[in-house]
Amino acid sequence: MSLGALLLASLNVTLPVFVMVFIGYLLRRLTWIDYAFVTTASQLVFRGTMPALIFLSIIRADLDATLNPALLAFFALATLCSFLASWGWAILRVPYADRGSCIQGAFRGNCGIVGLALAAGMYGEAGLSTGGLLLGVVILTYNAFSVVALASHRPGRSANWRSIFAHIVRNPLILAVVAAVPVAALEVELPIWLMTSAGYFASLTLPLALICVGATLSLRSVKVSGGLALETSLMKMVALPALATGAAWLVGFEGRELGVLFLFFASPTAAAAFVMAKAMGGNAALTANIIALSTLMASVTITLGAFGLKAAGLI
Repeated sequence: MSLGALLLASLNVTLPVFVMVFIGYLLRRLTWIDYAFVTTASQLVFRGTMPALIFLSIIRADLDATLNPALLAFFALATLCSFLASWGWAILRVPYADRGSCIQGAFRGNCGIVGLALAAGMYGEAGLSTGGLLLGVVILTYNAFSVVALASHRPGRSANWRSIFAHIVRNPLILAVVAAVPVAALEVELPIWLMTSAGYFASLTLPLALICVGATLSLRSVKVSGGLALETSLMKMVALPALATGAAWLVGFEGRELGVLFLFFASPTAAAAFVMAKAMGGNAALTANIIALSTLMASVTITLGAFGLKAAGLI
């Protein structure tokens, strides 16, 4: 794929997402929606529509595709290292009350939407198969680590590891993965009417989550937390992808697998981060700013990163 085509593919994915965020901001400014709506809608996404989307994505995945345990293990290890690096950076640079939101914003990428779309654009069905195999690892690690980060930095509360573990095992997104894996492995055929209805329900996830992000976005808060949001976004879009992709190359990944790993590592902060921050008492406004800034950066950073890897003959 040429640089121009990759840039167009990136813009076709990232710009619609950013436009939805702007629509949410505009609706809030017009008072068509309010913060009560945002709270209710965020809970609906977190507890209902996003678990449905995850469940459907897994049971529809091509489990007969070539499985590479080393690829899955490396991605899980790289995610853990990114999480720990983000935690260490937050200790040095971020006020305590905002650390959970910044840690999550720095390591949690939008792999299920942006990453997969770019993998398909770059490698077609092969990219989708490779990316699809990573989604189970993505969902489990991102949600578990996000719960730990947010639960450990709630203002006025000390970390209770029993409570954190309970949050993880009760997390609706993780429960969706646990429920979907046996259905997919056993190739259970669900009724068409049920799949269609679940698809309608799951399709609410992205637009509703992004509208909530935009509705929470505040120009005043951007001015207050702009530097912190920008630093977190640079961590997410530049520092961590460069380190993780470099590590992947050093251990022997190349070609399509290295390309897909890069696209997953370089994806902007996921809209799900806002939903979880809102649900667990994190700084939702700061998280929304990180999502908006990292999404805006994505078309530039992903394009330049992919161009560099192609020029070096690595992907």
